[in-house]
Amino acid sequence: MQVSNLRLSATLIALGLAVTTASHAALFDDTEARKRILELENKQTSDHDAQQKAITDLTRTQQSLDKRVQSLEALINGKGLLDMQNQLEQIRQDVAQLKGDLEVVTHQLEDMRTKQNAAYTDLDTRVRNLETLAQSVTSGQAATPGANGGNGGNVNIKADVPQQELSAFAEAESLNQAGKYKEAFNAYDAFLKNYSGSKLTPDALYGMGYVQFALKSYKSSAATQQKFLDSYASHSLAPNAMLNLANSQIQLGQIPAAKKTLKELIAAYPSAEVTPSAQKRLKVLESIK
Repeated sequence: MQVSNLRLSATLIALGLAVTTASHAALFDDTEARKRILELENKQTSDHDAQQKAITDLTRTQQSLDKRVQSLEALINGKGLLDMQNQLEQIRQDVAQLKGDLEVVTHQLEDMRTKQNAAYTDLDTRVRNLETLAQSVTSGQAATPGANGGNGGNVNIKADVPQQELSAFAEAESLNQAGKYKEAFNAYDAFLKNYSGSKLTPDALYGMGYVQFALKSYKSSAATQQKFLDSYASHSLAPNAMLNLANSQIQLGQIPAAKKTLKELIAAYPSAEVTPSAQKRLKVLESIK
């Protein structure tokens, strides 16, 4: 009986130990599982943040690449190059225009200087004629205008022109030299209409072309100077008319035509007073590519 009780007690103790061990094992497994779950959650959060950062970096890289691709496509399509070419061409045109304006101003100064010299020479000749006439009257001899040779055919021509025509022409010239170009144009135009057969017609036609240029009526000026050259190619003002024609062609953007006119001027009138100016102008035009 005692043995049986002992066996029973041993069995119960063993069973109790087994239950205690099982409970402890179950408690340990649950803590470990929570720990692993927490670690897994932390790892997932870390992986998610890393992936999000990677996605953000990739998005920025893609945007940068898109911009570079668009730039390359624009270059490939020629838009960028075309814009640069257009800007370069505009700059070239501006430079050519400035050079042309500078040459025109230089020409106007030279032309004014020439006119002043011509006016001085003409005045000096008239004074000399009057002095000769006075001496002839004093000595009882008759003298004719321009008998002392003057300064060339133009003075003699003026001497042969009726006073009314001469006054009308002188008025136009005076307005021109005073810079009253519009009034000078009207005076030249009236002279050409009223005295179409005058010996001063070439001078009036040249003067009208000059004031048309001064009034920036370049097309009309070119037509007038061309008409002068067609009608009076051997006139002493023909080189000046050709230079004026070239200047009008420059202002009209007719650069090849201007070069041709200047070359013809230089070849036809190598000793003319305006030829050095024509050579300089041609050199400038040749430098424009």
